[in-house]
Amino acid sequence: MGVWIWLASELMFFAALFAAYFMIRQVTSDKAAAGAQTLWQSESSHLNVVYAAVNTLILVLSSVTCQMGVHAAEHGRVRRTKGLAAVTSWGMREWYTLTFVMGTVFIAGQALEYANLVSEGHTMQSSVFYSLFFIATGFHGLHVTGGLVAFLFTLGRTYLARRFTHEQAVTAMVVSYYWHFVDVVWIILFSVIYIIQ
Repeated sequence: MGVWIWLASELMFFAALFAAYFMIRQVTSDKAAAGAQTLWQSESSHLNVVYAAVNTLILVLSSVTCQMGVHAAEHGRVRRTKGLAAVTSWGMREWYTLTFVMGTVFIAGQALEYANLVSEGHTMQSSVFYSLFFIATGFHGLHVTGGLVAFLFTLGRTYLARRFTHEQAVTAMVVSYYWHFVDVVWIILFSVIYIIQ
């Protein structure tokens, strides 16, 4: 129950970011001359939508691998029962390790996107669009990083314990709730920032 309450508070935090985004977007659109490009149209044209879509796909697929790990944990399968190539025999460790790798790739992709934007002169100080872009995606990146730490903690517990317990399975499920939340927030962020013009 505590996790659900905490996720609700996180939802309110991101709702405030979305409210700020849409309010400032509307104000800058109202100030644009008739027929002229709005700030949002001109600045968002510098974003690489295809690159961000691939990065988004990686994060969304990591939710699938995370859920496979939860399924294995619910059935008490902490490690694989066959070789590494036999994916159907994977346990929670293998699925969560793959999820961790995919989350790390997402963060690395986001860092590369930031580096490209900054090298082109698009920084938090360059416009209100990029201020909101870096704040919203940066806070999301911090949340993803928190999820990666949670995966490491969950995996570490399985190696330290003598046997896999129901408590560890519950931990795996709780971590998955957070990870799915982070994914849903990113899908909304991606849609609002990269798709909606």
